[in-house]
Amino acid sequence: MSIAPGRRGRPGHSLDSLLDVAVAVFNERGYDATSMDELAARLGVTKSAIYHHVPSKVELLRLALDRALDALFAVTEEPGATTGPAIDRLEHVVRGSVRVLTAELPSVTLLLRVRGNSPVEQEALQRRRRFDRVVTDLVRAAEEEGDVRPDVDPAVTSRLLFGAVNSLTEWYRPGRGLDGTAVADALVAITFDGLRATSR
Repeated sequence: MSIAPGRRGRPGHSLDSLLDVAVAVFNERGYDATSMDELAARLGVTKSAIYHHVPSKVELLRLALDRALDALFAVTEEPGATTGPAIDRLEHVVRGSVRVLTAELPSVTLLLRVRGNSPVEQEALQRRRRFDRVVTDLVRAAEEEGDVRPDVDPAVTSRLLFGAVNSLTEWYRPGRGLDGTAVADALVAITFDGLRATSR
């Protein structure tokens, strides 16, 4: 069942605000340990008010994971990720991924905790692997173009880069100093200096 994120139903909560609270509770308690009764209590509404927006808790999980994944894949379709030298496209994807993570921190945190315990989670993991392949292909292309040092496997480079990006879920907190752009600048400065085959 597809539901437009901006749809409004009964007064008080849009689907977006419902999703924000659901993601927060899923991150706090774990998806499996969260009941619809608990979500309703946190929202201050009845369960029927939630069901007005979504048919099930599973749909809330799917929407939350899609929010993070759709934003990540959108980065790979931006002009900076599709034109120019592969090393520049890779940098664009890394910067864009940091931007997504800092803007959608709760949803990305939830995504990174998915273990494939349900069809919805398995689908999310498959999409994550497709995103990883996009990054690995960019690293490989940059290596072939002579801009990335050839002594590290592209898949390892990709994992290391996004290990650094994903670690932001453990320590980054909006409004406490660095914004997403500053974080991206710092990450690129540290990682790409070691990644490039020659200074440019």
